[in-house]
Amino acid sequence: MRWLRERAQATPNQPFLDGYSYKTIYECTVLQAGFLESVVRDDARLGLCSENSVNMAITLFALWSLGKEIFLINPHLTVAEQEAQAQALGVKLIFASPTVQEKVETTCNGRFCRPHHSAVNEVAWRVWPKIPPMDEATRTRLVQSFEGLLVPPLMDQAIAAIMNTSATTGTVKSVPLRWGQIEAHVKASAKVLGVDSTDNWLVVLPMFHVSGLSIIMRTLYNGTAATIMSSFEEDRVVEAITSGQLTMVSLVPTVLQRIVDRITTHALRVVLLGGEFIPNALVDTCLAKNMPIFKTYGMTETFAQSATVNVLAHPAKRDAVGKPLPGVVIEVRNPDETGIGEIWLQSPMLMTGYLGRPPIVGFFNTDDMGYLDAEGYLYIVNRRQDIIISGGENIYPKELEDCLYRLDGVIECAVVPKADDRWGQVPILYYAGEAPVKAVKEHLANHLGRYKQPKAICRLAKLPRNNSGKIMRRTLIEEAADM
Repeated sequence: MRWLRERAQATPNQPFLDGYSYKTIYECTVLQAGFLESVVRDDARLGLCSENSVNMAITLFALWSLGKEIFLINPHLTVAEQEAQAQALGVKLIFASPTVQEKVETTCNGRFCRPHHSAVNEVAWRVWPKIPPMDEATRTRLVQSFEGLLVPPLMDQAIAAIMNTSATTGTVKSVPLRWGQIEAHVKASAKVLGVDSTDNWLVVLPMFHVSGLSIIMRTLYNGTAATIMSSFEEDRVVEAITSGQLTMVSLVPTVLQRIVDRITTHALRVVLLGGEFIPNALVDTCLAKNMPIFKTYGMTETFAQSATVNVLAHPAKRDAVGKPLPGVVIEVRNPDETGIGEIWLQSPMLMTGYLGRPPIVGFFNTDDMGYLDAEGYLYIVNRRQDIIISGGENIYPKELEDCLYRLDGVIECAVVPKADDRWGQVPILYYAGEAPVKAVKEHLANHLGRYKQPKAICRLAKLPRNNSGKIMRRTLIEEAADM
């Protein structure tokens, strides 16, 4: 953890995580590495399963300082799912937060008692060590002693973290995030978003996901501060924004939509918004409040952000998802008569390939559909898998959703395909909000062609979402299939 050591030496008293200084986080990292070294000595790859916390960050930094590859595990999966994914990656030991420990022990009757490296091919669990209170002299002595256990900085191609992603296909793929990728990303992101010494970035998106981890790494590289929240609590987030405590936030659109009306004042420099479709009505509301919306496009495979646009500075580009970051090259291949085609990407932030699958040579097919304008701004129309082909016509769910978000009383919506004997596929609309179904139907009929009209409209209390706040379209597709 070269960056952490350098920051602790250059700006030891600068706040880093939740008010703890770089010096304190560095010392805790070294102590944790010292306590863990004998336990993990024979393991090249380990698991880490936790909700957001400073202790999670310290444990991650400590394991990295020992040269380990870390498989970041979704704590909301079942224990069986977690262990199956760990075993598939050759992980035999998972470090867990006390909250995860409680769930595992409840589910598996004392699973934490299993010995590590037992003869049986099982995954062992451990709670990360708790750093005991100690006086300053003891702390200094132990830090100096344990620093000798830390490994030199790893090469660019060494794996730092592994994240599993299923995208929209349902098939789990393991993404290796290498040190070279991460460094290229934080440098390019800093150029686009800028850096201010007073920056304080909210980390409420999950740190086991690229959306949360990338914030931690950007903050560390920039030598600035971050505020970590274990989960999204609306009142707490609103208070942190309106009090001026935060200068940067990263959110998914539907989460921002829930709180934007309550934001009366702010000191925000950046509101990084991505992960799913961003309604224009939400953008308009934010711009009216002088909120600096930075629309962004990225994925786990590129360590998040690959294209970004500051809508406040470039209002004419409000429909774009961004301009490629420095070093990123985006191409649109096999375009149709309107210029919409497959989005291919090449960048130093791109993974070398999924684990256990052929390496990527040259450009990567993102499986998204869109186009580039004359100035190089990227516009996403839909994921290829989401496009509905009905009677030979392409129906883009994003177009229907964007139209519906203009109707008062619609909080969230999603259009998914359903197999149809006559048309091949037909669109099914799910939405949440106070607007009655009749009003929704009339609104769409007045604004969109007949072939684009949904064949069924379903009003729900809320749409299903994953831990990152994204709408779970696959769940809705399965529900539509049973309709």
